[in-house]
Amino acid sequence: MGLDSLDVFLRTVRDDLGLDIAIPEDADTALGDLPGWDSLNLLRLVALLEESGHRVPVHRLLEARRLREVHTLVKEYG
Repeated sequence: MGLDSLDVFLRTVRDDLGLDIAIPEDADTALGDLPGWDSLNLLRLVALLEESGHRVPVHRLLEARRLREVHTLVKEYG
């Protein structure tokens, strides 16, 4: 799954995790402030990335505070 584009990444997160996020406006919203975000969604995001072939180290994901930062990690780790 190609997640190189921020918009595609955000749409995938929105659709697969069932979050009500605005694209691209919520890319810079703190994760804790996203509607419906909780720790379970972090685990679901890790699974989504792994299933799509993006092996971002979990400790790096835990440091991310915004979806844009997660997307940057996805691009960094391929």
